[in-house]
Amino acid sequence: MSDINPYDKFLDSVPLDAILESTPGVIAQYLQGLTAEAASTPPAPGKWSPAEIVCHLADCELVFGFRLRQTLAEDAPIIQPFDQDKWSATYRGIPAGQALQVFSALRSWNLTLLRAALPAAAGRPVTHPERGAMTFQTIVETMAGHDINHLKQLERLAATA
Repeated sequence: MSDINPYDKFLDSVPLDAILESTPGVIAQYLQGLTAEAASTPPAPGKWSPAEIVCHLADCELVFGFRLRQTLAEDAPIIQPFDQDKWSATYRGIPAGQALQVFSALRSWNLTLLRAALPAAAGRPVTHPERGAMTFQTIVETMAGHDINHLKQLERLAATA
């Protein structure tokens, strides 16, 4: 596992655009088999429910979008980390479908940016205070690996519901 991208182990040479484009639909498939109660019930104390996972993905898509745009607009910016556990304190009660709508809209917007920016912007430098020097491409790879990580969680939760 890379210190720069803790999710690179999930990529398995799958094309990044295929992962990024398919994630909203895959999430929708997993949610389709869940009742509202099952989607909002955490599998164990301290774990996120399926709805909370989708809320997290929506928040992360917002953050990734900002990081991508900051990397394009600034010379070697330092991006801001965030505490996902503190952010998740607001998720309880948000329906999974609402979170998926937000995620899907943000992902569509970010894909528009990626199609315009890549491959020319792939090497643009950016620094993450906790992970060190990376590039625009590293952010894209992190997005895709992060998707797969949480899709695996949703798949497990949907299978046990």
